[in-house]
This record gives sequence, structure tokens and C-alpha cells, in this order.
Amino acid sequence: MKTLRTPLLALAGMAPALALAADIDGSQLSVLWGVPFAGILLSIALMPLLAPVFWHHHFGKVAAGWALAFLLPFAAVFGPGAAGAGLAHALVAEYIPFVILLTALFTVAGGIYIRGNLHGSPLLNTGILAIGAVLASFMGTTGASMLLIRPLIRANDNRKHVAHVVVFFIFIVSNAGGSLTPLGDPPLFLGFLKGVDFFWTVRHIFPETLFLVGVLLALFFVLDTWFYRQAGEVGRSDPTPDTAPQALGFDGKVNFMLLLAVVALVLMSGLWKSPVEWSIAGTPVGLPGLVRDVGLIAVTLASLALTPRQVHEDNQFNWGPMQEVAKLFAGIFLTIIPVIAMLKAGVNGPFGAIVSAVTHADGSPDPAMYFWATGALSSFLDNAPTYLVFFNTAGGDPATLMTTHAATLAAISAGAVFMGANTYIGNAPNLMVKAIAEDRGVKMPSFFGYMLWSGAVLVPLFIAMTFLFF
Repeated sequence: MKTLRTPLLALAGMAPALALAADIDGSQLSVLWGVPFAGILLSIALMPLLAPVFWHHHFGKVAAGWALAFLLPFAAVFGPGAAGAGLAHALVAEYIPFVILLTALFTVAGGIYIRGNLHGSPLLNTGILAIGAVLASFMGTTGASMLLIRPLIRANDNRKHVAHVVVFFIFIVSNAGGSLTPLGDPPLFLGFLKGVDFFWTVRHIFPETLFLVGVLLALFFVLDTWFYRQAGEVGRSDPTPDTAPQALGFDGKVNFMLLLAVVALVLMSGLWKSPVEWSIAGTPVGLPGLVRDVGLIAVTLASLALTPRQVHEDNQFNWGPMQEVAKLFAGIFLTIIPVIAMLKAGVNGPFGAIVSAVTHADGSPDPAMYFWATGALSSFLDNAPTYLVFFNTAGGDPATLMTTHAATLAAISAGAVFMGANTYIGNAPNLMVKAIAEDRGVKMPSFFGYMLWSGAVLVPLFIAMTFLFF
């Protein structure tokens, strides 16, 4: 936790200067300010293919390099105050709470070991994906992903082809399943904070979710059955003393209570309104958010203290995947600053054509275009601020959006959640699931290889959903 305090203290020392810095006006920015963000995306996509050894050892330095490629020129052009204010906001308001939550979920889920001989048959794999889809809306896509990805990989450790199992897991559990409640995915939680009813999404995009998840499960079952029947697919078929039938059970059960504590802390931070707040380098930090983050750190430490060492060993628990995600997303959260600012500028910014495209000639919103615009940007940008941009573009009044323009709000919600599955960086658990799978020896598709999967499987379904629902 010392590593988290250090940047906070440094930023606090800069507070007088940063407090005077104005918000970044995206309408005054050139699209060239998006080059560092494009650079880090291309690095994540290409360097594991072109320079795998270098990337494995230096991906953190590459991410830091792209972050500096934005911050230093920005400070030179707009002044240290503006650059520092953007840095402070990205760290204090977004990145540090993001990493704390992700670390808590990673640690707690890593402390739960599912015992028993799970053999990766098509029926079992499909069942795990279906259970994960249900859990995702109640414990978040990250929580459900971290809980189930390890036992799913372990169940298929005797299979020759496993990558497709993890890819569909990302599609279903890490994204589509989290669409029914504000607890499922950050964009919906932001909508809840803006005044959208807690049960609005389950009432209005349940058919879309059922269609997408149902078709994906059916496609997966057919594909996995085909692989399962190939010669040489299953490397171990006869029971041995180690693989004899064993009752299903859980070790590290205390972490289930800690998982509920994580959900409660997140929900509390959204429901509790308090006038008490502090300013860290010009960025307001409210008491509910501070209590949430301190509570999540306490939950993380409690999990590490209470989980038996054997459980971590059985789960092959290590910090490698968490470190990779934390370092890469540090670069992403910083380089995305000008991109989000340009997007927030609306029709007056460099992305004005995108914002204009979501409106009919008579001024009424076009749900189909909202679905694709929100989804396309959520595939590469943080889907939470993207949701807010189009929420405000559609009027920003929750009462009107939940009634008169319900189809538009449904399109924004579905696009932000569903299309986060289009790339590894579309949603936080995507990259973490990939990292855990690779840590377990699964040869995952490259960045563009994964996009071939999403383009072949998801995009046709999104096109069908456009005609069916939007």
C-alpha cells in the first residue's frame, strides 16, 4: 500500500498549483493528442507478436513511455498545472480506486478453491459459462470472472484446444452477463448514480441479454462439442488415483463473505451521500469513496491473512496477472485523458461527427446509432465515461430517458456493456482473464487474433440485435 500512498502525497504537495488549472477543453485539441493512446493500443496488439521477450520483461516501461509521450508535450503546450490536474484526476479519481477494487476482487476470488474433478466436457463448460453469466450481474463481471476462470481452466487442463473456451468466457462472463443490474458493470452503476432506477436495466434490456447470452452459449456448445470429438483432443481419459471421482466442494469459504463485503462497499459508495470531501491536487475525494477504498484494502488484507496457504497453492495464485493489468491500465488511463476530453466536447470537438450521427434529422435520438456509437467507442475506450458522454448527449435527464426515450437508454446501456467484449481492453476483466489464462499455459489469441473472434462471432449478433431491438 506504500506504493499507493507515494503518488498521493506527491500530488498533494502540488495541490496549490493544480487547483488553479482549468479543465481540459477538448474542442481546442487536435486529434494528434490521441497518438499516445493509439500507440499504447498498438503496443499491446503488436509487441507480444513482434518482440515477445522484450514485451514480457518491459511492458511496464513501454506503458510508462507512452504516458510520458502525452504528459510532457501537454505540459509544455498547456502548462504544468493543466497536465498535473489531468494526472491527478486520472490517478486519484479513476486509476487508484480502479486498482484497489480490482486487487480486492483478484485476491478474494483467488482465495476460493473449487475442489472436485471437473472434467471439461462441452456440457460442463457451457454450464460454467451460464452460471458465470448469472453471477456477473450480481457480483460484477470482474468478480464473476475472477471466481470462475481458474476452475474453468483447471477443468480443461487435459484438453488440446482451450483458447476458445476462454474467449467465450470473456464474451459471456466478463461482459454480456453484467448487463442486468448496476452492480454488473461500471457504466450501469454510473447510470444508477445519475438517477436510473436500480431495476430499470433488467426490465428493459433483459430480452437483448437473453438473446445474446443464449445464442453465445448455443454457439459455444456446438463449437466445443466439435473440438471435443476430434482425435487427440482429450489427453487423459482413464481415471487415475489423482483423477478419481471427488465430491465438489470449496476451500477458503471465508472469502465468500469477503466477496459480499466487496459488493456491499461498492454499493454503499453509490448510495451514501455525504457533504464531507477533501481536495487532493485539485481533485475532490468524497467520504463515501474514501471509506469504500479503505474498506476494500482491509478486505484484501483480511483475505491474504485468513486464506490458508494451501488454497493459494492449489489455485496457483500469484501477482503476475494483477501486475500486468495494473501497469498497462496505468498507461491507458493517462493517455486516454485527451481522447475523453475530445469526446466530451460533443459536436464542437474533433469527434463531432460521431456525436452528430446519433441524431435523426428531426432532432430525435436514433437508438440504433446510439447502440453502435456507444459500443464502438466502448470497445477501445473506458466504457464508463463513454456511457456518460452519450447519456448526456441524449439529454441527460434520467426521468425522460427511462420513459420517453427508453429505447435510447437501452441502446446506450447495451452498447457500453456488450461491445466491451470486442477487444481485450474493452473491459477490465478481459485483459486480466487473458493474463491468468496465459499464466496457466493457455495459448491465447493475439490482440488482433482476438478481434477476429469477436468480429466473426459478436459483430453479426450485434447487427441482428440492431434490427431486432433497436
